[in-house]
Amino acid sequence: MSAEPATDTPVLLDVRDRIATITLNRPEVRNALSSEVLRLLPTLMLRADGDPEIDVIILTGADPAFCAGLDLKELGSTSGNLGGGGSVADGGVNAHGTRGPFPRVTKPLIGAINGVAVTGGLELALNCDFLVASERAKFGDTHARVGVMPGWGMTVLLPQAIGVRRAREMSFTGNFVDAEEALRIGLVNHVVPHADLLPFCTKLAADIGGVDRDAMRRLRRTYAEIADAVAADGWEIEAEAARGWQGRSFDPEEIERRRAAIRERGREQASR
Repeated sequence: MSAEPATDTPVLLDVRDRIATITLNRPEVRNALSSEVLRLLPTLMLRADGDPEIDVIILTGADPAFCAGLDLKELGSTSGNLGGGGSVADGGVNAHGTRGPFPRVTKPLIGAINGVAVTGGLELALNCDFLVASERAKFGDTHARVGVMPGWGMTVLLPQAIGVRRAREMSFTGNFVDAEEALRIGLVNHVVPHADLLPFCTKLAADIGGVDRDAMRRLRRTYAEIADAVAADGWEIEAEAARGWQGRSFDPEEIERRRAAIRERGREQASR
């Protein structure tokens, strides 16, 4: 299960037993990414990463969703959340000097996927080190249905995880993949009963905390350096496509017109 939301703050940080749990906390809109969330999330990640009393970070959502992606209401009005964190900056590098939605962290980041992870929410998940899914989790890429281009590594990280042909099908159709299918195709490492999600992730985090910290963090950095070297051109190509689309083809009014249909289709896909 996801962490229980304790306040109206849209992103929560809880630290216990050397494990930081960061919870997206806008359950009424399926934890959609507003400008405020995109400001708070990296701030809390950096706080957790800089705390010497923390070994591992877990990212999850307040039930019933992990993250539905960009807040379409804001996207269709001010578009203030488009490219949050500088996702379409030069070469895909964000305001924190890294590619993707997160700042550079040294500690392992486990994605605890408690419900739907869609579009930008799927990109958040893909940028974690690995994923554990609740039986209720579902995954989808609806960038094409919304009418925006990915900027957080979807076209790089999704095919790395599941293969290019399956990735193309997910992106072209916008269809959702359930938890068991996600396990079968390699998108997630484990699927567990919903109530066991955070306890299972906490156990994995404790296992990580039991190894040599310096060696583990250097090993994590090595994985990241190799992945960056292999995929650097892909990130730059994606960023260029996002910049070009935003500059010439992005239409907030069209997104606002589509919003109800997109939400209804998402509900239908999630209920299957």
